Amino acid sequence: MKKKIVGCIVLAAILALVWVGTASAADKFPSKRINYKICFNPGGESDITARFQEAALKKALGVDVNITYQIGGGGALCWAELTRTTPDGYTIAGHNLPHTVLQPLEMGNAGYKTLDLKQIYMFESTPDVLLVRSDSPYKTLKDFVEAAKKLPPGVFTVGGSGTSSANDLGTTMLNKAAGIKLTYIPFGGTGSAIPALLGSHVTALMSYSTMAVQHKGRFRALAIASEKRMEVLPDIPTFKEQGYDVVEGAYRGVAAPPGTPDEIVKILADAFDKVMKDPEVKKKMDLNAFKTEFMGPEESLALVKKKMVEYEQIMKELGRIKK
Repeated sequence: MKKKIVGCIVLAAILALVWVGTASAADKFPSKRINYKICFNPGGESDITARFQEAALKKALGVDVNITYQIGGGGALCWAELTRTTPDGYTIAGHNLPHTVLQPLEMGNAGYKTLDLKQIYMFESTPDVLLVRSDSPYKTLKDFVEAAKKLPPGVFTVGGSGTSSANDLGTTMLNKAAGIKLTYIPFGGTGSAIPALLGSHVTALMSYSTMAVQHKGRFRALAIASEKRMEVLPDIPTFKEQGYDVVEGAYRGVAAPPGTPDEIVKILADAFDKVMKDPEVKKKMDLNAFKTEFMGPEESLALVKKKMVEYEQIMKELGRIKK
């Protein structure tokens, strides 16, 4: 009996110490610079958003924020590394849907599992957009599809950001909807895909709404993969209104290593919420065709779990994974 009592006292003491340690860590957080990792090349949506957030995030957290890049595997290298990082809140990474769902599904071993990434905040979404050069002979989506049908399968190349990504999936969906065979060419991020189209190394890009704004004079947008046209891009027709059921795009947010204390995650989430509601940040997001989202840890996790079910079904229907 005495042993049991002593054992209970010891266990209670240990739990109390763990709780106090966690509480004190959260009370002091943050007390030093935070490393904000971008998993793609500079110049893409993740990088652009981080730069919009940078000043306001430093102000909200009261410490310096260092934006760094870890490129490889369409983001997989960075996310895998994040899962092995000390879970103290001082290293966070931008993350994307559907990438973090599709990569573990398709690769088998992506170096991480979808639910390994601890959700902090989901702050934006961008629909896919099919782009060609402004001097391209393809004036409309109809022109593009008809030309693709006349050529041998695979001759038309479509560049995009990463494999097992929204751009990759959007291209596959267009292939199925239009009965064509486009060859998808993955790049390390949007930033490196853009020069490929400018240099005519690919026929088109499956990119995002943001690039349709930034490169309006150099590229022609043939279709946007949203349910309805975007207010900031009223002249770009949807795939749906042109007869093709293609609705796809990316969500972006930030994640922490697994095991990061909830109290620290909340501090980070509150900071990002404040940043995304900053009028100057919101204005930049709107002008650049980002759809601002405001999802905290619980809502972000619910979205991830919902998308895991949806994307597994889509991938089976498209023949990308076994049923």
